[in-house]
Amino acid sequence: MSTIGRDSIEIANHDRCRDEGNSGVSVGRSRVVEDCLLSAGDLGDGAGLRIDANDWRAALLRNQVEERAAVRRPMESSSIASAWRGVIAEDFTFANARIVAQAIARYVVRGEDARKGVLIGYDHRFASDSAAASVAEVIAATGTPVWLADRPCPTPTISLLVRQRAAAGGILITASHNPYQWNGIKYKASYGSSALPSIVAQIEIELAQVQKNAVTPLPPRKELIQSLEPRAPYLDTIEKLIDWQRLRDAKLRFVCDPMHGSATGLLPALFARNGIACDEIRGARDPRFGGVHPEPIPPHIAPLQEAVLAGKYDAGLCADGDGDRIGAVDRDGSFVNPHQIFALLVWHLAGTRNLPGDIAKTFSVTKLIDKLAAKFDRKLHEVPIGFKYICELMLEQNILIGGEESGGIGTSLYLPERDATVCALYLAELMAWHGKSLGGMLRALYAEFGEYHYGRVDLDVTPDQKQKAVTYFSDSKLTRFVDWPISRRENMDGIKIYLGEIGWLLVRASGTENLLRVYCETSNQEMTQRALDSVIELVRTL
Repeated sequence: MSTIGRDSIEIANHDRCRDEGNSGVSVGRSRVVEDCLLSAGDLGDGAGLRIDANDWRAALLRNQVEERAAVRRPMESSSIASAWRGVIAEDFTFANARIVAQAIARYVVRGEDARKGVLIGYDHRFASDSAAASVAEVIAATGTPVWLADRPCPTPTISLLVRQRAAAGGILITASHNPYQWNGIKYKASYGSSALPSIVAQIEIELAQVQKNAVTPLPPRKELIQSLEPRAPYLDTIEKLIDWQRLRDAKLRFVCDPMHGSATGLLPALFARNGIACDEIRGARDPRFGGVHPEPIPPHIAPLQEAVLAGKYDAGLCADGDGDRIGAVDRDGSFVNPHQIFALLVWHLAGTRNLPGDIAKTFSVTKLIDKLAAKFDRKLHEVPIGFKYICELMLEQNILIGGEESGGIGTSLYLPERDATVCALYLAELMAWHGKSLGGMLRALYAEFGEYHYGRVDLDVTPDQKQKAVTYFSDSKLTRFVDWPISRRENMDGIKIYLGEIGWLLVRASGTENLLRVYCETSNQEMTQRALDSVIELVRTL
C-alpha cells in the first residue's frame, strides 16, 4: 500500500477483499490450528506449496473435532449479503464454512422446495474442493439432495444449472476476484443469480439461530450427494447466443486469460468448436494465481497485455478468479476498462442488434451509459452499488443488460447473472460485426458522445475521518470543490457531487471497514486524477 498520511490514510490499491455492494459476513476467528496457518507463499499447486499434507490432514481432523464439540466463537456480524468471505485458516475454516452451510440449509428447508436439491461448485483456490465436500455433507444431512461438481467450475455454470434444473439453490466455494489468501461461500437463489435482500434476511435469521443455539450437526446422509458435470451444459447453452458465421468470416484472432481461475478452457473450447483462432495464457490451476490478484484490471492483467502485443492478437479477453467479471485488452495492448466494456456491449445489444429491453446500471457507473440509453430510446434504471439490485430488476422487468463498475455485467438474454465468458463472446461478435478493434469502436463512441475518463481510489481511514468526509461532501454549504462549482448532489449510495459540466465525484463509506471509496469521472484524465488527489489531501486533514 502507498501511505499518504502518517498512520491515518492509505491508498488501498485493491489489496483487500473488495466487492461492489457485498461486504460479506465477518466470521469470528475460530481457534486456529497452529500447523494450518498459511502465510504469503504457502498456497500453491506445484508453485510454492510448503504446508505438509500430513499437517493439513491433522488440521482438518482438529477442525472437525472442534466443530463436533461446538467450540466456536460467535461471528462478529450476521450480515452475509450474497456471500461470505474470509482469510483461509483464520476466518475461512471448515468449522465456519459448516456454520454458514447450516444457515443456508435451514433456509432452503424452510424457504424453498428442498426436494429440488442444491447444486454445489468450487473454484481453484486452496482446499476449495474439500470445503465444497464439507458443505455438501451439511446440506445433504437435512435430507436435501445435493449435486456436487466433479471439478472446479466458474460461478455462472452453477447459476445457469440451478435455473435450468429448477433447483432449490446453488452454492459456490470461491472468493471471486479477491487475493489468494481468501476463500468464501456464495449462495445463488433458485432463479440462478444473487440472492435478493429478502432471501439474505432470511438466511441471516437462520445464521443467528445456528450461532446462538450451537445447533448440533445432523447425521450424515452421503447417499444424497451425487456428482455433477457443470461445464458441458453451460457451454452448449451460451454457444447459441452468438452469430458464429459472422465471427468466422471476420478471421479474428484472440487470446484469453482466465488468470489461473476456474473459467479456464471455456473460451478456447467454444472458439475451437466454431473455427475461431484463440489461444490461452495462465490456464493452469494455481491457488496463488501466479502471485497476483485474480481481478481483471491493471496491474494484474500485465501478462495478457504482453501476450496480445507479442502474438499480434486482435484482442485479449480476461476473466476473474470465478469467471463472473470481465476485463479486456485492445490489440495495441491498452486496457479496456469495465465502463468501456459495458458501453460497448450496450451499443452492440441495444444498438447494432436492436434487441428489446431497458438498461440498468449501478450508481458508480459512467454517464456514457446514460447517453447510449437516450440514443437508443431505452429506459435507464440506476440502482445502488451491487449486482443484486440489477438482478432484482431483471426478475421484475424487461432489462436487456445491466452492469456495475467492477466488471460485473449481465444480460437477461439467458440468465440474470454477471458472466465474463458471455460478455467476452459478445465483444468478439461486436468486433466482427463492425470490422473494428475495441479501441477503434471506443474512439467512435467518444467522437459522438464526448470522452469519459474514470478513476477510483480506496482510502484507509479512521472511523472519525470516514464520518467527517461524508459530512463534508454532504454539506449544502459546500458550493465549490477545487476549481469547479457543485451543481447538484445525489445520495442513492454515498454522496455524489456534480462538478459543473465536467463530471462527477462520488464518496462512499464502507459499512464494515474503515475504508472510504472515492470514484470520479470527468471529460479529461488529468482532471479526474486532480479531483481524486484533492480528495486524498482533504481527507488527510480531517
